[in-house]
Amino acid sequence: MPTSLCGTWDMVSSVNSEGYMMALDISVHVRKIAMMLKLRKVIEQQGDQYIIKTLSTFRNYTVCFRVGEEFTEFTRGLDNRHMKSLVKWEGNKLVCEQIGEKKNRGWAHWIEDDKLHLELYSEGEVCKQVFKKNA
Repeated sequence: MPTSLCGTWDMVSSVNSEGYMMALDISVHVRKIAMMLKLRKVIEQQGDQYIIKTLSTFRNYTVCFRVGEEFTEFTRGLDNRHMKSLVKWEGNKLVCEQIGEKKNRGWAHWIEDDKLHLELYSEGEVCKQVFKKNA
């Protein structure tokens, strides 16, 4: 069984956020605001359902899913796209494939050295974020 990702996590670093947002066609104005934000992740598990909340002073985003079950996702407040998403465990990584308008889109969460790592990818751009657990 993979390590639990559950908890409240505060961002400590982010690499290539702007390149990733450009790949999603997010406007320059929103990108500038987003680049200044320190995100907080709240990951919960209720039975077989996961709830991942991405919180900031600008916008919040919540996604709920069951591992191994495809679902329809609408990225309201992010890039406002509809897609089919499928989350599965690949070793110790929780990996999501998002099928829609953008190619090779998705994300992966995993724990390494007591930190939560997140890679977001789309159209060949990869954003790498690291979070520390909030005590």
